[in-house]
Amino acid sequence: MLSSTLALSLAALLPTTFAAILEVSVGANGQLAYDPPFVHAAAGDIVRFTFNPKNHTVTQSAFDPPCVPLPEGGFRTGFIPVAAGTDPLPVQEFTVPDNYGAPLWFYCGQVNHCGSGMVFAINPPADAADPHSFEAFRALAIARNGTDAAAPTSTTVHSGAAAATGTDSYTTPPAPHWTEATATVIWGGSTYTTTYTSYDGTPEPTPAVAPQEHKITVGADGKLEYSPANITAAIGDTVVFEFRPKNHTVTQSSFSNPCSALATGFKSGFQPVAADATDFPKFTITINDTAPIWGYCGQVNHCQSGMVFSINAVESGPNNFAAFQQLASRPSGSSSSTDSGSTGGAGNGAIVTSPRVGLAVGTLALASVLAAFL
Repeated sequence: MLSSTLALSLAALLPTTFAAILEVSVGANGQLAYDPPFVHAAAGDIVRFTFNPKNHTVTQSAFDPPCVPLPEGGFRTGFIPVAAGTDPLPVQEFTVPDNYGAPLWFYCGQVNHCGSGMVFAINPPADAADPHSFEAFRALAIARNGTDAAAPTSTTVHSGAAAATGTDSYTTPPAPHWTEATATVIWGGSTYTTTYTSYDGTPEPTPAVAPQEHKITVGADGKLEYSPANITAAIGDTVVFEFRPKNHTVTQSSFSNPCSALATGFKSGFQPVAADATDFPKFTITINDTAPIWGYCGQVNHCQSGMVFSINAVESGPNNFAAFQQLASRPSGSSSSTDSGSTGGAGNGAIVTSPRVGLAVGTLALASVLAAFL
């Protein structure tokens, strides 16, 4: 009697279901495809993406639009560059959440890959005639972003391989709009009047009540990305960039020219880090304006692979982070992919506070206000 009771008790502790592992090959045999292109999975199952040679991503999107990353909370592997002959191939895993039966949609963020039909889905409708089937999702990606897309009425970019093979349907976002504004700032019982650059959608330059430190990791786990790549920071906050192995930079640019250094922008210079390093170099800036700050890695081809970042991007408008990253990845190559190697330097919207430099004077009038309380 005792043994049977014990057996029942142990059985109650054992899981009744086990997570399935679903294998998906990314870009096998040079094909712009996920194989299989979709899977059906239960909550808790693991989708294991194996990356083949070249440079692909797995990026979560909505059904519509199909080739744009979810604004927040979506799954992103970042770019996974794989050299020919690599063994073993790199793997990224995605645990399927309980999405209440709704499908999950993904695409490759490499230039023109989504528009070529390189998309993936989890739990799409089984009926191919369903308007939200996988077939409909792939067709929408090609129609919106592929060579079959209708030419837009606004200005388009025609360059590189896309120009040689047909019409490039990509529409360049409008240049950011800003004006010079004057505001009264009350801080610590004193009143200051400052002139600052006001971008559409940005708040007034009110300093943070308690300045915060934000950390951005550069090139973690060998990925060509900043993590996180898009943050919001208040005036007086500091942003600390921590460099991981390989050789990257933090270089300020502009929205319209993502991979070109601003003449007056901040630059970390190249920061080579050994694979076995335990002490990671840091580069720190202090935010002195609410205007968006755009930046990139100056290593060859890193910016064009999507290694860019933004601070205080206005996500509600056309000049958002996703648009900035997509513009950086365009084949036009309108920018330099190298960095001058200089360290420090004052930037627009920020003051460099490390490394190996003293407190630089910002180019905006607001810097004089900040000096009173930084």
